Amino acid sequence: MEAELLTGRGQEFCRLKSATNSFRQRPACRNICNRRAARLCISNAANGSNGNTANQPPPAWPGRVIVPEVTKREGVKKFSIVGSTGSIGTQTLDIVKEHGDRFEVVALAAGGNVALLAEQIREFQPKLVAIRDASKVAELKEAIRDVPRQPEILVGDEGAIEVARHPEIDAVVTGIVGCAGLQPTVAAIKAGKDICLANKETLIAGGPYVLPLAREHGVNILPADSEHSAIFQCLQGLPEGGLRRIILTASGGAFRDWPVERLKEVTAADAVKHPNWSMGPKITVDSATLMNKGLEVIEAHYLFGAAYDDIEIVIHPQSIIHSMVETQDSSVLAQLGWPDMRLPILYTMSWPERVPCSEVTWPRLDFAKASQLTFTPPDRQKYPSMDLAYAAGRAGGTMTAVMSAANEKAVEVFLREEIAYLDIVPLVSACCEAHKADLTAAPSIDDIVHFDAWARDWTAAHAKTFKGRKTLVVA
Repeated sequence: MEAELLTGRGQEFCRLKSATNSFRQRPACRNICNRRAARLCISNAANGSNGNTANQPPPAWPGRVIVPEVTKREGVKKFSIVGSTGSIGTQTLDIVKEHGDRFEVVALAAGGNVALLAEQIREFQPKLVAIRDASKVAELKEAIRDVPRQPEILVGDEGAIEVARHPEIDAVVTGIVGCAGLQPTVAAIKAGKDICLANKETLIAGGPYVLPLAREHGVNILPADSEHSAIFQCLQGLPEGGLRRIILTASGGAFRDWPVERLKEVTAADAVKHPNWSMGPKITVDSATLMNKGLEVIEAHYLFGAAYDDIEIVIHPQSIIHSMVETQDSSVLAQLGWPDMRLPILYTMSWPERVPCSEVTWPRLDFAKASQLTFTPPDRQKYPSMDLAYAAGRAGGTMTAVMSAANEKAVEVFLREEIAYLDIVPLVSACCEAHKADLTAAPSIDDIVHFDAWARDWTAAHAKTFKGRKTLVVA
């Protein structure tokens, strides 16, 4: 079912085809659309499009962070890394290499990059390794046959789960993109391991299940992406009830300086060129559409318990201020630093300690060099994914899992050049609309996995009908 994504302040973002006319007329839908400009209204009779607080999971850090007494740790802290050959994994290993007196890697899980995984095994000598592609085990064994201490090698999803819950580790760094990181994270929580969370989908898809589980097992969920790390740092020491507003900063992505009319010309090659960061193709496309920020809004809601009306996005092209919080007395606290993902990763690994770092590899912020810090409101015409994400977050339950999975599949199809850039958000929106009748407010882990798979299948099946369709009004 196609949703037309309309623009303009105060307009409803729910101009659906005739089959959804009755839904469009609901008073609740109109009220929510009046709250913000151009919002897609995903609704569910049981849950309500502004969210049902009765089904809200407990936040990881409820508007404040109580810091335990900080004492220097004796001995090294032991980690496993799920996604060791990806961007997060390789940067985590850079940190371990530099701070070998503090951190040790016990287990690694990777996809299919045998050459890089073999290098990591050779250098860090983990006890356990998992590789997702079972057909490459023989190749991996050959590549490391001269390593003195041979690791145990496991395969597939079960291998990643064993890495995440290894009995010797203190915490796991979750760097896998997508819902594939959910099951290893759940296994780690059940084993009492702290989570250095670089996998957004763990909370976006699994928040209703993961957060109560983390509370049950006394596990800390420590955000490793720059925006939520910034919020986490700013909240420390804040009194109960002191938080008024969360302000997420966004670079604006590859097309922040493009006029809206040019977006119809975007190619996959254009979309993977981020102006500030070096990231994987999926997250770079998400940055271009600003879906990454919409997902971060949902994650911030789950992490810190802020209402969606109290989470805002601002475009900050320099990426020096990584996010801000406003307190009840109108003070604004910010965390600043050069764009470097290693800092938030390091902080999840060392919290509540602060690790001294070399000024050569970790240069200090020079305000003279930073020069100007600028801010602009996001263009809702250019970035319709924001309103879709807010609407999905308010719908709650399995809707956020469906949106995230549909987006992942839509981006995958776009990168194969099977749909246009401007087809991504309408396709994801249509998948969310198709799911609303089956929305589950308080899902189990099986529900989350089921609807994640359903959304991917639905998006793949309907992608070809969106190719070249001008469903997004851009002018």
